[in-house]
Amino acid sequence: MNLRSKVDGQPAYVLHTYPFRETSLIVEVLSRDFGRMALLARGARRPRAAIRGLLMAFQPLEVAWAGKGEVLTLMKAEWQGGQPLLSGEALFCGFYLNELLMHLLPREDAHERLFARYADMLVRLAADPGGKVREADLRSFEKSLLQELGYGLTLSHDSEGRAIEPEGHYAYRMEQGPVRLEHADAAPQVVSGRTLLDLEAEDFADPRSRSEAKQLMRTLMAYYLAGKELETRKIFKELQEL
Repeated sequence: MNLRSKVDGQPAYVLHTYPFRETSLIVEVLSRDFGRMALLARGARRPRAAIRGLLMAFQPLEVAWAGKGEVLTLMKAEWQGGQPLLSGEALFCGFYLNELLMHLLPREDAHERLFARYADMLVRLAADPGGKVREADLRSFEKSLLQELGYGLTLSHDSEGRAIEPEGHYAYRMEQGPVRLEHADAAPQVVSGRTLLDLEAEDFADPRSRSEAKQLMRTLMAYYLAGKELETRKIFKELQEL
């Protein structure tokens, strides 16, 4: 991006906000055409600030910014409507998605397809009145995120180029992909060939595929997060224990 920039009418979602000085906010947004941006919302923490109630996560906005440097100035934000509030498990999953984007997406790197998948995920999360989440939707988004970052998964063939066998046993290694195992207990984390193929097809009707795919994606995300612990995962685990 140029050192000086002025953008208007940009679709965006708020990923995170944090205080800046006494009355302002730094707003991290996911924008359609510019990727993740850091914007300064001057005076947004004042009690009567009109923009204060607009800077909510998971709500479609149209924003404008101007300025230069790493943090630009938010000039306006307009709510676009049509997105119900998230609740229950869906709310935690929404914050989980936001944390992934905050930690993994570099700033000012546009991912228009990922933006569309994120918007679709929010619609799906809000669709169930009970706030329940389909794991297939989460796995699909995680796959899309890794693909956009250049870490696309190898799921149809193993490290030696052979087609994945549904009845086979595999260990997924980051730089190689699936490695065929002779025995089901030959590695700390073993995934069946059926799970790899189901993950490729995003078909999670099989409970075993759902469980193994979840563990595999958790391992992959932990690797690319480089040790960063996600707050949403930690809080959700604590609530389950309670």
